[in-house]
Amino acid sequence: MSQSIDLPANALVALTKESLIALRTALFRDVGESAVAALQEAGYAGGQGMYDTFSRWLSSRGLASPETLAAAEFSHRATDFFREAGWGGIEVGALDGVATVDSPDWAESDPAYPLEFPGCYYSAGMLADFFGRLAGAPLAAMEVECRSMGGSRCRFLVGGTGTLQHIYEEMTRGIPYEEVAAG
Repeated sequence: MSQSIDLPANALVALTKESLIALRTALFRDVGESAVAALQEAGYAGGQGMYDTFSRWLSSRGLASPETLAAAEFSHRATDFFREAGWGGIEVGALDGVATVDSPDWAESDPAYPLEFPGCYYSAGMLADFFGRLAGAPLAAMEVECRSMGGSRCRFLVGGTGTLQHIYEEMTRGIPYEEVAAG
């Protein structure tokens, strides 16, 4: 039988989804658009801890390090880990030039609190650092679909900063991200 994640031993704390949503709401109310950078920075700072915990979690199950897992095995194990950690299940995929991380139940999203734009900024920072450690190179993450916007899933694109900047700029011109990534 597998053990649960030992929060104190992994320098993690339990935080309710409601607290995370309330923090995001308060930051946007009190500091406006600067909340985006603050949340991303905080998430990025937590990426190493999540990655290290994932590595230990795999080891406790007799599995190899994250870098050595085949893509399908990594996706399966990562969804189990993130679900057990309370974030929700994920599915890792790819578009041309970027990875996708999809979740139908991501913790930072809240369909009851509708947003005009994707709002899982903390998660984007955390996933950028997490996947950057996996890749052995700095990466960026950008949420392009969000359950807080009424979508059926949260979708993050993970890739190089220049690539994501290009996708973002084209999206602001009204071009769908799938089309930009394919081009």
